[in-house]
Amino acid sequence: MKETGINASGSALTTAAENGIDGRIFCTMAGAVGLAVIISAPFAPWRITTGLLAGGMLSLLNHYWMRTSISAGFDLALGQGIKPQIKLVRYVLRYFVVGTIVFAAYQLNIVSLPATVAGLCSFVVALFVEAFREFYLAIINRKEIS
Repeated sequence: MKETGINASGSALTTAAENGIDGRIFCTMAGAVGLAVIISAPFAPWRITTGLLAGGMLSLLNHYWMRTSISAGFDLALGQGIKPQIKLVRYVLRYFVVGTIVFAAYQLNIVSLPATVAGLCSFVVALFVEAFREFYLAIINRKEIS
């Protein structure tokens, strides 16, 4: 059986994700949420600001939870040499938790629902930033064909 290299943190995939595209996307998501909250705080009603903050925090939690559960599933499979098995229950539970928190915050009249959905969309902002970054690097680093 072929062994895989495990680094000091105990997980080859987790460390690669933190240093690569997943880490950049997570940091961009956090930056987008922080910027949205800072901009909305002095200008928007407090429910919009708390909706952006709650949606953004739930988006960060959802991304982190997804990344760690997938990484754990693949690390376990690579260590045992079997096909990765990631249970559907984890995905359903993740969305159930996010939906329950959003529903409770809306029912308690703490957040604005459209602002919460906008905060949950911080992943989309991070993907666009990463796409523009890759596009820029592809243009700058391209080689002339002669």
